[in-house]
Order: sequence, then C-alpha cells, then structure tokens
Amino acid sequence: MDTVTQDHLDFEAAYTRLKDVVKHTPIEYNARLSEKYECEIYLKREDLQIVRSYKLRGAYNMICRLTPEQLSRGVVCASAGNHAQGVAFSCKKLGTKGVIFMPEITPKQKVKQTEMFGNGNVELILTGDTFDDCLREALAYTEAHGMTFIPPFDNEQIIEGQGTVGVEILKDLPQVGAVIMPIGGGGLAAGAGTYLKQQNPDILLIGVEPEGAPSMLTAIEKGEPVTLANIDRFVDGAAVKRVGEKTFLLCRDVLDDMLTVPEGKVCTTILKLYNEDAIVVEPAGALAVTALDACKEQIKGKTVVCIISGGNNDIERMAEIKEKSLLYEGLKHYFIVRFPQRPGALKLFVNNVLGPGDDITRFEFIKKTAKENGPALVGIELKNAEDYPSLLERMEAHRFEVIEVNKDATLFEYLV
Repeated sequence: MDTVTQDHLDFEAAYTRLKDVVKHTPIEYNARLSEKYECEIYLKREDLQIVRSYKLRGAYNMICRLTPEQLSRGVVCASAGNHAQGVAFSCKKLGTKGVIFMPEITPKQKVKQTEMFGNGNVELILTGDTFDDCLREALAYTEAHGMTFIPPFDNEQIIEGQGTVGVEILKDLPQVGAVIMPIGGGGLAAGAGTYLKQQNPDILLIGVEPEGAPSMLTAIEKGEPVTLANIDRFVDGAAVKRVGEKTFLLCRDVLDDMLTVPEGKVCTTILKLYNEDAIVVEPAGALAVTALDACKEQIKGKTVVCIISGGNNDIERMAEIKEKSLLYEGLKHYFIVRFPQRPGALKLFVNNVLGPGDDITRFEFIKKTAKENGPALVGIELKNAEDYPSLLERMEAHRFEVIEVNKDATLFEYLV
C-alpha cells in the first residue's frame, strides 16, 4: 500500500499558494439547524466557490507546481463533474492545455460548465459508460502523449489543496469543536481532517458517505481499501467504488467517526436547504447536513461546521430528487391495484379509499386490453406518512386486491 505521512503535507503553504486564486468561502451560522440540534451549527459554503465546489483547490495546487516543461506538454484528468471543472479553470489560469475525459453519459450541463471554465484551453473527450471506462482511456492517453495526469483525490498535492478548507475554517472559527465532512474518494476529509487535528487534537471529526457507496467505511472496517462490486451512483460526487490508498491512511488516523446516510434522506436535505435556506446543493454537498440526525448526541452543545462541498446540481434532476425524498419519507407509495369487476369501482376507490389529504400522482392500466377489470399501476402521495396503515385498511375493507410495489425492489425498478 502507498504510504503518506502528515509531515509531507504543508497546508499553510498551499493556502498561501491558493489565496489569490480560489475564493475564501464564507462560514455561515444557521439558526434553524442550531436550534434543532441544540448546538451552534455553521455551514462552510464551498458551493459558493468559483467552480461551485472545493475541487478547484486540489487541482490548482497540483497543476501550479508543475515544471515549465510539464506545463508545456499539458495535463489530463478523468472526471464526471467537479474535478473536471477545477482542472479546466486551472488550465485557463495557468495557460496550459488540458485534455479532460468524461463518460458519455455526463449531463450536458457539466460538459458546458467544463468548457466554459477552460475557455479554449481544454479538449473534452466523452468516452465509455462509466468513470472507470474513461479513467482507463485517460491514463492510456496520458502515457502515450507524455502528459501529466491530475488525479481526483489520491495524491499528496491534491490532498494538500483540499486541506485548505480546514485552514479557512480555523481562521474564521477558531473555537470550532466538531467538523462534519462528506467523503467520496477521501481527498477533502484527508486534507482538512489532517490539518484540523494537527491544530486541535480534541476536535471531533466525522466523515459521511452515501449508504449506497460506503467505500471509506468498508476500507476502515477491512483495514485497507477494497473495491465495492456495486454502488448506487445517485450521490455522484461521492459515489466511488474504491477510496484512495493515501486518503485511506490519513482518514483512518484522523476521523473519530464514519457515518452513512440513505440517498432518500439526502434528497430531503437538498429540498429543505433550498426551500428553507435558499441554498442550492448537489447530493454530495448535502451529506454533512444529512448526517446531523445520526450524530446529534455527539455534537450537542458544540460549535459545529458542516462542509457544503458543492452546488453543481442540474435543475433537471429536481423531479427525481423530490420523488426519492417522498419515497424515503413514506409519503409516496405505488400499488398494483386490481379493480373489482363491478360498476363504479374506480369512483369507489377515489371517494372511499383515498383519504382527504391523499393525491393520485400516477394512474395507468398495465393490461392495455380489458381496462375495466385489468390491473393498474397507481401512485399515491400522502399528506402524512402515518396515514399509510389506514389507507391499506380501507383498500382491504372495500375488497381491492393490491400489491405494494415499494416493498418489491425488482418490481419497483421495472414499473416505476
């Protein structure tokens, strides 16, 4: 396994290197969350960074330290989002060429943002269906053209750059007692976490991953990084199959706790931050705030910073985010309903089965012929999750045969 020691990392030097390039993002007190969790909660707003995420810090810290000869040959990276934008901005700022590999399925918004920040200094190559596919192509291209590869997280200079988030936290809030950090590959937690522990060994550091991609938690449990066979890619900024070797060693040593949060709960946090605080976050950017319920006893009475790592959220994803939130909160349910072969069955269902606060959000016959007695897929949104048992009771009382689609993962994926 690769080794890295904290002595190799100079976060203050990185901060000096970056201070005229990156934005020193604000730390904002959040009264709503502070009252709810009985502590002082501040949000470190990396969603307000120049490229709307902290990734610029690591990318620039590495690229600006390349030799003139290396800069003349250019750099390469593989990314589906924030790292690509950080590299593109750095290439424009430093006047070097960048070749950025992105999966073919990358949303157009992220492609356009990367092109905008590169402003003529980057070439985008869309290849493969997954990040792993485009990474292989990027590494082969790097070797063939004698260029420098800029990794997304597992590199000391990248870790050092991301660690400047921690430098800024202590400069602005020296009394901080706990910091909650999102984890994907581990660069942010390794860098910021190491710096914070160096300055204050008593500070509580908590890492957070999406439940569907617990690569750092698994690595800590196994004692080394392992490659997860399958992951849920919804929290795209933190959904990695394998954390870095270097980032694992640092996170293992500095983190006090490692938590995972359900993707649906992340969606609820995204909506609350938008509706109640006017903050637009991407799924990975919502991880730290989402974890507050799970660590509320640990942080009670402390001064707490939640790192909002990014705000690159495509507006086209909001419908999916709302759906996942409703499903997680128990407010959205899908059924296959076989209507009784008697007159007025549909009217009976609407008038007598649905509660006063219930809405039908989807209705389609599965069997296109014999609609009068064929099964239908019905989506129902409840006003309160507690209303669900009584809804089922009314369906049974009125002799409607139903299958609860939410409880069958295969059926849900196929039909919904």
